[in-house]
Order: sequence, then structure tokens, then C-alpha cells
Amino acid sequence: MSALSAKYRYGIQTAFTVLVCAGLAACGSIKGMTSGLSESKVNPANWITPYKIDVVQGNFVSKEQVELLKPGMARAQVRDVLGTPLLASVFHANRWDYVFTLKRENTEPQSLRLTVFFKDDVLDRFEGDTMPSEADFVAKLDTHRKLGKVPVLELTEEQLKAVEKKPATSATATAVKPPPAAQPSASYPPLESPAR
Repeated sequence: MSALSAKYRYGIQTAFTVLVCAGLAACGSIKGMTSGLSESKVNPANWITPYKIDVVQGNFVSKEQVELLKPGMARAQVRDVLGTPLLASVFHANRWDYVFTLKRENTEPQSLRLTVFFKDDVLDRFEGDTMPSEADFVAKLDTHRKLGKVPVLELTEEQLKAVEKKPATSATATAVKPPPAAQPSASYPPLESPAR
């Protein structure tokens, strides 16, 4: 009986090896046949694309923040307006660099840079790219998805009157504090092990 099972196992291993070799050979011939299709939309492999996340790095500095900078500001004031710099070099102690990079799928990478120069720990000058306003930047981030109609977040006159007419009830008080019977009793183990 054990001789039959050994022969049976050997037959399965041989069949599996032959199938793997045939599959590998078929992959090579299919690749050769479809080499011209790799860039076309006919190839089913091009129908599915992996999701690529947006990569945001650095500090975004808006036009409104740059407009708040005035020569003569202290370092702390500049940090309050722009945030902590991305690059503050030991070799360039009087210079802070604010760099922002955004990489998104199907768009060119965006890179913005602002350099702030200090003299005697006071803002001397700043230079860099023309920064977009916050509204322009948010518009660039829009993914053009239609999420439906945005609901109105204001109460109508009728709703305001209905809210004003309702008296304060005890239901709100019970909602804030549950009855003592509903509160679970907590038992915690000691924080330190007993001394031996």
C-alpha cells in the first residue's frame, strides 16, 4: 500500500513540474506576441492602474503669509507667521528655507520655495517663488469629484422659531449625566507590584 502512495506522489510531482515548465514557456511566448501591445489601450493589463497617493512634503506658505512679513521682525515672529522652517542649516544660521513639494497622479510635480534671510536675528529680506493664495491652492487640490449638492447649514425662520419655543426639558440633563446605576464600577490592578 505504501508503494502505491509513493508512486502516486511521484506522479503528482512530475505532473506539477511539467505544468510549471509549460506555464513558464507560455509566458515567454505570450510576451513575445504582445510586445507591441504594451503601450496600447487594447492590452487588458493597461486597463487596471494602481492607485498612487498624493505626496505632500514640506511647508506650504501662502501669499497671505508672505504679505505679513516685514523687515525688522524677530525670528520668533517670523516663525509664528510662517511656521518652523524645513531647512535651517548650521552653516547658514542667518537663513531659513521653506520648501513645499506636491506630487499627484496625472499632474506635473509642484515645487515652491521661499528663503528668509536674517541679520542680527532680525528679518532682513526674503525671496522665492510667487506663492499662491490659500484659495488658489485649495482650488488646485480639488480632485474634480462631484460629491452632490452641499446642504445649507442655516436654519430657516420657522426652524429658529420652533427652537426658541421649546422649553428646556429634564431630558437634556439626563442625557448629559447617566443615572448612577448605569455607570460601571471600575476596578484597576495596582500600578506597582507589591514589595517582597
